[in-house]
Amino acid sequence: MATIDEIRDNFELLDEWDDRYRYVIELGRTLEPMPEAEHSAENKVNGCVSQVWLQKLVDRSKGAPILRYRGDSDAHIVRGLVAIVLSLYSGRTPQEILDTDAIAVFNEFGFRDHLTPQRSNGLRSMVERIKTDAKEALAEAS
Repeated sequence: MATIDEIRDNFELLDEWDDRYRYVIELGRTLEPMPEAEHSAENKVNGCVSQVWLQKLVDRSKGAPILRYRGDSDAHIVRGLVAIVLSLYSGRTPQEILDTDAIAVFNEFGFRDHLTPQRSNGLRSMVERIKTDAKEALAEAS
């Protein structure tokens, strides 16, 4: 999976939004496959028009919990947006997640002006879900 810095660099190289949309779709193809059993109600993200699932995996092997995610969607462009969200948050500590402003990154990429309101709401729903997971992980650790 690409890092957020690689995604940022690639976005800067693409001038046209058609090319950026194709790149977002390509990012979705790089997602680690999510087992079909994980396409469950528990993993479903509410607030998205397309179906979106986020599977949380907590790694406590190094002391502080690390939250890792697998994600999937039934829509190609949304799968790409899931990939961008995971590049921001997966593999981070709960505090790092809470300290990361995804909306600022999405605005930097121009999503505010180029995504439908429904897709923008879906992005916010994914971020809220991950931030809630981070808050719960912090509460469990204390």
